Amino acid sequence: MKVNVGLVQMSCVSDVETNIQKAIEKTREAAAKGANIVCLQELFTSLYFCDVETPENFNLAEAIPGPTTERFQAVAKELNIVIIASLFEKRAKGLYHNTTAVIDADGEYLGKYRKMHIPDDPGYYEKYYFTPGDLGYKVWDTKFGRIGVLICWDQWYPEAARITSLMGAEILFYPTAIGWDTTEKSEVINKEQYEAWQTIQRSHAIANGVHVVSVNRVGQEAEQQFWGGSFVANPHGRLLYLASHDKEEVHVQEIDSEVTEYYRTTWPYLRDRRIDSYKPITKRYID
Repeated sequence: MKVNVGLVQMSCVSDVETNIQKAIEKTREAAAKGANIVCLQELFTSLYFCDVETPENFNLAEAIPGPTTERFQAVAKELNIVIIASLFEKRAKGLYHNTTAVIDADGEYLGKYRKMHIPDDPGYYEKYYFTPGDLGYKVWDTKFGRIGVLICWDQWYPEAARITSLMGAEILFYPTAIGWDTTEKSEVINKEQYEAWQTIQRSHAIANGVHVVSVNRVGQEAEQQFWGGSFVANPHGRLLYLASHDKEEVHVQEIDSEVTEYYRTTWPYLRDRRIDSYKPITKRYID
């Protein structure tokens, strides 16, 4: 099945409504370019607020489904597109998640994925805000194929990509917010950080025989220079599209999910998995 995937790489400001309007405009732009599925970046309705631990930032959270998903449901129905929207979820008082909503082309809210792996690093204090996901890994049957969604820090974990792929995902989407620390002056370190991020995700494409779509933000926020670099990789890790590090971009990439059959039969990694030997993977460390 051939499907046109839209990537929206954009910068954000402090005003939530401005960001939502920009995201809607760029979603419309992607649809006008022929997109069937549009993926927005992680937490696109606000600045990346996890650089500090401030209770006031919890006011940015909302119910999912809720007011923002309803707005994008209307857009999805109008444009006949699937929308992947990453939002800050308020589940209950004092309980919050980093969550992505999936909306089908008829405007139906299909469900949500809650980020499983939560980082806690300088500039990324997400454990202060987010409870780890408890819905497990998720796939959805949309009008334009079965898709899987993971979120940012999930990118570094082959187990997450593997499980989602084994559930039948034809494309893996990664809404993302990651960048360089502006106090880091080593070009070597900055270069290897970005390349590691891209390489690990391309390896997920290869190991699972699926396309990977990673959508990041751009622009400087506090001491983070978000590095953009959104991309699409085919099932052998080849880059079909690579965005710039410093510009807002709306790109539509044609993907043929049927090539998964070719790659998985030519390189039959799933056939040769020794599932009988993998029990130790559930341990924290094998002492």
